[in-house]
Amino acid sequence: MTENISEQVRESIEVVYRSESGRILATLIRLLGDFDLAEDAVHDAFAAALQRWPTEGVPANPRAWLISTGRFRAIDAVRRRIRFGASQESIAEQLYTDSSGGAPMDDENVGDDRLRLIFTCCHPALAPEVRIGLTLREVCGLSTEEIARAFLITPSTLAQRIVRGKAKIRDARIPYQVPSPAELPERLDTVLQVIYLVFNEGYSASSGESLTRPGLSVEAIRLGRLLLALLPESEVAGLLALMLLQESRRLARTLPTGELVLLDKQDRSLWNREQIEEGLALVERALASGRLGSYTLQAAIAAEHARAPNAPATDWGRIAGLYGMLARLDPSPVVELNRAVAVAMRDGPQAGLELIDEIFARGDLHNYHLAHSARADLCRRLGKIGEARASYERALTLTRQEPEQKFLRWRLQELG
Repeated sequence: MTENISEQVRESIEVVYRSESGRILATLIRLLGDFDLAEDAVHDAFAAALQRWPTEGVPANPRAWLISTGRFRAIDAVRRRIRFGASQESIAEQLYTDSSGGAPMDDENVGDDRLRLIFTCCHPALAPEVRIGLTLREVCGLSTEEIARAFLITPSTLAQRIVRGKAKIRDARIPYQVPSPAELPERLDTVLQVIYLVFNEGYSASSGESLTRPGLSVEAIRLGRLLLALLPESEVAGLLALMLLQESRRLARTLPTGELVLLDKQDRSLWNREQIEEGLALVERALASGRLGSYTLQAAIAAEHARAPNAPATDWGRIAGLYGMLARLDPSPVVELNRAVAVAMRDGPQAGLELIDEIFARGDLHNYHLAHSARADLCRRLGKIGEARASYERALTLTRQEPEQKFLRWRLQELG
């Protein structure tokens, strides 16, 4: 009987760890003011739970118990350090003073702590690769090995980035807080960029044998949900909608053998209808706000594809119009390229080819494989076989992803 109770308690601790460890870490970072000290405190708190809960029982509020235990164990750890200096003594006393009369740990405070943690990890003073590593490590709770494997770098390289990020936060005294309303638009954009970069690496891996890395897409969507719950801004809803609508097509994007399947050839019965319905609802919510940002417009474009029962039914006129709006709001050569493809679908391949050639004539996208691949496809459709072959070959030299390389080789063979 006792063994059964102990096993039940261990299972309860595992459930609490999976659901609450991120929240607990965020609160302890606020209370202790140090990432490493807070991480150690989380581990110490759960170790204490494994020792005490089997005999004392699971507390009524496990999260509060773990935060309190971790906090005081961290204070004790600071006090026990060898060669305790005056500065450390001052830190310990300050921690004890702050902790003994701390704010109540209700859901709203814990939510604020998670929001503070996201904005701290995504602070613009940090290098982009550091923001991504810190966010996945501290907010999502992924291990160093998991993140390094996803981005095809060594764990030691990633660990160095995370250490640099924490040192920068400490040395530059980056505030652990949500930006003021005046600062929010700029700072929120940085957070959304980090989340979307994580998603894109999962949705379309930059290199390697696999087209996708599902774990990263899942984490990005989880981050998007968390951010929307904590900060219900229209662009947050737009980004989450965009990720869900793109992710809904995952199963249809490759054959069982790993070959790439283009959007117009995908089996739409494989699209995830639950993700599509959620994404469409979020698009409508974001559009209804009247504050159209780049993620909301991209989500609206993805929604047009999701609504079409088949490829010929796609409203390319509306998609081209949305890309035009996006180009005015957030101009970039890649947006112009996507608009050119939409125009080609609406007005014919010659119209799209002229727009792509204008982009190349300005000196843009010469090293972007998708631009050459798009040009090759339009030339193929126009019967310009020599130009199509040259563009496919150029795209092949630029891509590092094996499924795309196989697809381009197949296109070249198809040209004869």
